[in-house]
Amino acid sequence: MTVLTMTSREFNQSASEAKKTALKGPVFITDRGRPSHVLLSIDEYRKLSGGTMTLADALAQSDECDIDFEAPRVGGLFREADLS
Repeated sequence: MTVLTMTSREFNQSASEAKKTALKGPVFITDRGRPSHVLLSIDEYRKLSGGTMTLADALAQSDECDIDFEAPRVGGLFREADLS
């Protein structure tokens, strides 16, 4: 895994190089000598964050995560049409 550290100025001057390197490993971006950001490929981000979940995936989850939800009544959003 390649790890690259670059300053904010270097990142601004060669963002395309940083993106290419991020495909091989994280790119640490420093601000005033201190790490401030990390650039990751989307695949690495998804691995770290647990992937993506679609609405269908969320609805198909087991009953262990039961959420009670009652939709609020909607009122006052319309008025009767004046047909005179």
